[in-house]
Amino acid sequence: MHKVGIIGCGGMGRGHAGNLSAIPGVEVVATTDKNPAAAEALAKVYGAKVYADTPSLLDTAPVDIVAICTPTDVHAEVAIAAAKNGKQILVEKPLARTLEQADQVIAAVEKVGVRMLVGHVLRFFPEYVTAKGLLDGGQIGRPAVCRTTRASHHPRGSDDWFADYEKSGGVVLDMLIHDFDLVRWYFGEVERVYCRGLAYAGLDHIDYALITLRHASKVITHVEASWALPAGNFMTKLEIAGDEGLLDFNNESSVPLKVLRKQTGDELAPGVIVPESPVAKSPYRLEDEHFISCLDSGAPFAVSPQDARAALAIGLAALESERTGQPVRPG
Repeated sequence: MHKVGIIGCGGMGRGHAGNLSAIPGVEVVATTDKNPAAAEALAKVYGAKVYADTPSLLDTAPVDIVAICTPTDVHAEVAIAAAKNGKQILVEKPLARTLEQADQVIAAVEKVGVRMLVGHVLRFFPEYVTAKGLLDGGQIGRPAVCRTTRASHHPRGSDDWFADYEKSGGVVLDMLIHDFDLVRWYFGEVERVYCRGLAYAGLDHIDYALITLRHASKVITHVEASWALPAGNFMTKLEIAGDEGLLDFNNESSVPLKVLRKQTGDELAPGVIVPESPVAKSPYRLEDEHFISCLDSGAPFAVSPQDARAALAIGLAALESERTGQPVRPG
């Protein structure tokens, strides 16, 4: 039986608690949050015990797993403490706020020998997994250009921490971190990053970024993000052009993912519609099931700590480029 402690009981904490508790052999037994009411409300759902703070949960709660769902700027602090206490770690993305912090987390995990999965959940969305298979299978030939878009309203967390860029990193580090991991998974390492955006424009709860990535594989990726849509709206797109066709995904389309291939001879290759439904089973549930399954079997996680660090490095390079107006090589 795995016993889980939830550190940070906001939306992501509640989500992971529900997913993990639904897995046979997993029980949520401890919660903590700087807002005691949030910790108490979540604990009540699962019959868990509330702990006053993170140190008391790590030191005294009978847990072997912690799910870290705090604001980004304290991910590293909590993860390092969890590793030192011998806990298996599920931590929300991004891994940390700085590369120095990320390296400290990875070192702590490796020293103790515990395992850590960072929540780069796009690896578990059926449409993105299917696109990966189509790319690897050569369905659109050799990829050359990729475009992604991810847009929503500006999030409002506890104490409005998303609006504090020193904590959240804005839309680039909080939301586009998903796409950085995705396109690195698809096309390999990123050599150069150029970003224009609004992080330093001083706007009230509005952020936008347009980023160009040059991969070592010679693929060019254009990554766009916005925190400017009306409340409750979310939109994401993916387009990949190869020398034999095009992959196109739009979450607002009734046909979420299509493959459009070149005409060959007198025949026009038909569009291929992906049969999987992206809502058949929550990708977040798949991610949590993967986490537990790999802990039990010893299999490697789909996302390694080094993968998470690489995505963070791209994001931080984008913020530096946005600040300076110059292209930046990821650290």
